[in-house]
Amino acid sequence: MSWADEVVVVDSGSNDRTCELATEFGAKVFLESWKGFSAQKNFAIQKATGDWILSLDADEEVSPELASSIREAIHRPDALDGYWMPRRNLFLGRWIKHGGFYPDAKLRLWKRGAGHFDHRAVHETAKVTGATATLDGDLVHHAYPTLESYLEHMNRYSSLGSERVGKLAPNSIPLYEFLMNVWLRPRLTFIYNYLIRGGFLDGREGLLLHLYHAVYVSWKYAKQWELSRKVG
Repeated sequence: MSWADEVVVVDSGSNDRTCELATEFGAKVFLESWKGFSAQKNFAIQKATGDWILSLDADEEVSPELASSIREAIHRPDALDGYWMPRRNLFLGRWIKHGGFYPDAKLRLWKRGAGHFDHRAVHETAKVTGATATLDGDLVHHAYPTLESYLEHMNRYSSLGSERVGKLAPNSIPLYEFLMNVWLRPRLTFIYNYLIRGGFLDGREGLLLHLYHAVYVSWKYAKQWELSRKVG
């Protein structure tokens, strides 16, 4: 990120050298207790002072092609309000090109004041007021270097995704819906992404990714049902 005018890092209690290294490279480091994905990102946006905001996760990297596209876009006299970028997801070190995982476009660049992240427990997305377009070059996502990290991530995300049942009455999920979401939906998800959308073209890594993603879907709905039993 040496080409950026300003780098803002928000740390919520890491136990490695993140803050030290970020400071050494000239970043502005802010310590903020964890309040959720959206809240942390919006906090970082508020601390930025530049005319443009580029939001990145800790495991994301701007490719040289994308960096060039960004510089060109923001210096155009007719620059738009925001820009999408293709995201290249890596799983066990392999670029996953099929099954719906590429180009996986993300809205991450916008004029200051034009965008923010919506308030969701998980899978937060950016919202931009105004015209947008898509840049050339990839945002590289070093997502899951090991199976252990992927399974831990899916376990955490399935718990966050299940929280929406907090307003349901006890045992309000009928049996047919339980069976559809916990048993049938994961299987249909696997068939659609692995077979119909070509996930099988990504080799062993593709098989494992889509197999365990289907398991994640089952976990999420099973946890929703479990929470519904405790409500009331």
